[in-house]
Amino acid sequence: MEPDGGKPGAVAAVATEPRFVQRYRDFLEQQQLLDGRHRVEKLPGGAVALPVLGEALSERLLLELRTRVAPGSTCVLTQLLHPAPSKKARGCPPAQRLCLELRRWVESRGVAWSAELETDLPRSWQRHGNLLLLSEGCFQAKPWKDLEPELWETVAAALGVQRLARRGRVSRDGTRTPAVTLLLGDHGWVEHVDNGIRYTFDVTRCMFSFGNIPEKLRVASLPCAGEVLVDLYAGIGYFTLPFLVHAGAAFVHACEWNPHAAAALKTNLELNGVADRCQIHFGDNRKLKLSNIADRVNLGLIPSSEAGWLVACQVLRQDVGGILHIHQNVESFPLNTRQAPGSSGVEEEQMITKHEENGPTRDSGRKILTGSAKPEWQRWAESAKTRIAALLQQVHGRPWKTQVLHIHPVKSYAPHVDHLVLDLECRPCPLVG
Repeated sequence: MEPDGGKPGAVAAVATEPRFVQRYRDFLEQQQLLDGRHRVEKLPGGAVALPVLGEALSERLLLELRTRVAPGSTCVLTQLLHPAPSKKARGCPPAQRLCLELRRWVESRGVAWSAELETDLPRSWQRHGNLLLLSEGCFQAKPWKDLEPELWETVAAALGVQRLARRGRVSRDGTRTPAVTLLLGDHGWVEHVDNGIRYTFDVTRCMFSFGNIPEKLRVASLPCAGEVLVDLYAGIGYFTLPFLVHAGAAFVHACEWNPHAAAALKTNLELNGVADRCQIHFGDNRKLKLSNIADRVNLGLIPSSEAGWLVACQVLRQDVGGILHIHQNVESFPLNTRQAPGSSGVEEEQMITKHEENGPTRDSGRKILTGSAKPEWQRWAESAKTRIAALLQQVHGRPWKTQVLHIHPVKSYAPHVDHLVLDLECRPCPLVG
């Protein structure tokens, strides 16, 4: 049993004089009562506390310690409010540590541990500083409800954070607002530093995808010096900031209609010292008043950015055109996947390049790969190329030539669904006569 008034995260301990510690330890280990997950601690006044498995203690065992194991010893049941993990526990995987801590805590409250509870624990999570974002499917079993809110304090203590939130499904309201519930803590604001760029946002209001980091790094390496960009789905600045901070863009027009993301974007531009080179256009980008201004357009929305294709064509420069970075989820199937003979696919080059009659451009700095793209990727890219060319002619009243530069796999979005980025070069055809 745990002493009355026990706090979540605290562990039961037996305190005695230093000279009796080894005898106590030997006995408790023999009885399988010593809690090896936490470190023995010296208390104010000189006594030493040995962490024990609280649910197994009894008055009979305490009496045995005082009279038989170490006659004359002072044996007091106490609590370690901020227990330090033992050397062995520090090497324990976090998910295993969480399971062990919760089992101890649940049983100390008279609740039987079960396979239902164990399978309902999270196996992965996102760490945002001192806030942990749990996956949506965990802690759904009914017994957990009766253990709230102390449950969340115990989970936070086991994983070394101060705040907890749980993810739900992203809403289909057009703003991709995450359905995140704050479980512990008074706010959801966090900060990330990614490739030297500071991002701050509220996890309960804004999206942040760790899977997009490779694409952000690629964007940061693009040769954008002196260019004007339009970012049609700017969010908190996932791609706007790399374009400005690292790629050297002269100016970015950032479009966003989620008010919480737009507020975070404004803060992030200021944090990174580039607010003077960006204008935020709040609202529906399909009503954007800009035209004939962009050297590049970023369309970073999945599952599809097709709703923004027309405005992307509208904002491209009429005289020389530019480059579109088009994001899309593309479905494919294993039987149709192309793979080089003898290749496992694990170390497959994460870029597919295709050149047509115009030859290489300054964005095509890596080697040409011809056999790595899945047929479905290639078909989607060719379809997008044709449709964009038609839209450009519709918008500008003259023929345009479109050329597939690269197809970049960003991440696996779901089984047989890949998040891709198509780099499409768009140039007006010379006027004849």
